[in-house]
Amino acid sequence: MYGSSNKMMKDKKDNKKPVKKEVKMPKPLMKPRKDLSKDQKALMKEHKQHHTAKHMAEMRKLMRMGYCFNQAHTITMKKVGK
Repeated sequence: MYGSSNKMMKDKKDNKKPVKKEVKMPKPLMKPRKDLSKDQKALMKEHKQHHTAKHMAEMRKLMRMGYCFNQAHTITMKKVGK
C-alpha cells in the first residue's frame, strides 16, 4: 500500500518477452518446386551437422519456395536461429 502498487506495475512491464523482428523476404531467385535438387540435398546434408532440426526444416521449406541456399540460410538465421 505504501508505494507497492507502483513497484508491482514495473514488475509486470519487465516480464515481457523480447519480440523477434519480422523478417523481410527477398524475391526468390528460382521457381518453386516440389522437392530439392540433387545438389541442394548434398549441401543440406553437410549443413545439417551444424544446425538444429527446426533450422533445417525452415530452410527446406524456403528452398522449395524458390529461394537459393544462401537466401534460405540468411532468412532462417534471422527467423529461427541456429
